[in-house]
Amino acid sequence: MSRATVGLLAGMALGFAAYFGGFWAFLLVAALGAIGMVVGRVLDGDLDVSDFVRPRERR
Repeated sequence: MSRATVGLLAGMALGFAAYFGGFWAFLLVAALGAIGMVVGRVLDGDLDVSDFVRPRERR
């Protein structure tokens, strides 16, 4: 599935959530979609979680 198709489906899902569920449903669907995208990128190997959870270096 192309990225344009995925974007279209995500936009349609957000539109349905906003129309039928209101603003808070729109935010919930957007947040869950973002979380799903991050998890998918981690599982695909495109995103390395250790870049974000690495401890800070002391000076």
